[in-house]
This record gives sequence, structure tokens and C-alpha cells, in this order.
Amino acid sequence: MTLEHVAIWTNQLEELKTYYQTYFNGVPNDKYTNATSQFQSYFLTFKSGARLELMSKPDVPVNRNDTIHQQYLGIIHLAFGVNTMEEVDLKAKELAAAGYPILRGPRRTGDGYYEFETLDPDNNRLEVTTKYIMPDGLK
Repeated sequence: MTLEHVAIWTNQLEELKTYYQTYFNGVPNDKYTNATSQFQSYFLTFKSGARLELMSKPDVPVNRNDTIHQQYLGIIHLAFGVNTMEEVDLKAKELAAAGYPILRGPRRTGDGYYEFETLDPDNNRLEVTTKYIMPDGLK
């Protein structure tokens, strides 16, 4: 079994599509629009086969979860994997140069990952991560 897709409500559909397309190489489908319900969406497909659905509809209320200061139960971040620590560093520099905040990292975690945390244009929390080999004696 695979995780087919994750969906995000947004009130800036085009900006979010462009962000994931530009910085994470997501390939969008043609926009779907339901004129009756005013629902619009894109599916972005990533190299791994995973998909992200971005959805917009005028009457969806704002999410009250603060992904920066106070996190609550429920889904709190998306993680994008890369192959090397250098790729993590490069992506952090690229996003920072484009004006996106780097919340933590790049850093080594205690469970064998090298990662940084950032926010997309809607303040959804993201990680960019890779596994690293821990030196002997540090397990």
C-alpha cells in the first residue's frame, strides 16, 4: 500500500502551486474547476510518485493551527527527502535566498537524519531531510 496523496486547502492556489513546482519539482496537472461549488484544485506529482493536492474554495475557514509558535494535534508537516546532506544545505540556501524562513537547521538529528525546517507561502511547515551515517561510538 502507498500513501496516494495529501491535500492542503489554500486561499492562494496559484502561488502555492508555483512554490511547490519551483522549489520541489512538483509537476502540476491542469487546474480542475467546479463552477457550481467554486472549488478549484491542482495535483502536483513528485519524482517519488507521491502527489500533493492543492485545493481552493471561497468558504473554507482559515486554519487556526500556528505551525511556528504553538502546534496542535493533527498533521503538522510535510517532509521532502533528498539523497545527500549537500542537497539539504543547497535547498536551505535556495529557500532562504528567496525569502522563505528557515526555522531550524540544517542540523543532524538524534535519530539519524540531517534536515532543516521551513514554511511554504501559507505557513505550512515543511522539512527537507536525508539519512546520514552516524560515526561509530555516537549511537
